[in-house]
Amino acid sequence: MSMEKKNLNNVNLGNNVKIFDFTNLYGCSIDDNTKIGTFVEIQKNAFIGKNCKISSHTFICEGVHIGDNVFVGHNVTFTNDKYPRATNQDGSMQNEQDWHVVETHVKQGASIGSSATIICGVTIGENAIVGAGAVVTKDVPPNATVAGVPARILKKKSS
Repeated sequence: MSMEKKNLNNVNLGNNVKIFDFTNLYGCSIDDNTKIGTFVEIQKNAFIGKNCKISSHTFICEGVHIGDNVFVGHNVTFTNDKYPRATNQDGSMQNEQDWHVVETHVKQGASIGSSATIICGVTIGENAIVGAGAVVTKDVPPNATVAGVPARILKKKSS
């Protein structure tokens, strides 16, 4: 589905956004010329920049901010709570008032490989590369390549 700039079910879509079937989008913003693959979920208060490619089976939760020209591979998972729990100490189910969102930022031009997991509270710098299957637990500097569990810097290139 290709869309002109509009608001659809609390989703703010830029011009020429392409959304493939079986996506779950609500309360998020997706900027111009971005492509959203099949079986992607993007939650409220998540922001996707211009000219991004979000590959299939990816989960982008509340509090994730993705800059322009970012590639997100297949099956990438973002988190937004460092200590998730189903219930409070008294046994009652948790709700939105019982925890707070920890934001994550992916800067312009970054690339995230398939099946990477991004733990909340990190910033992935401009033009950084996250290897497939990596678990990112701390900030990734601009122009760095990281991989592994936990992700470690393999190389840095000057801008």
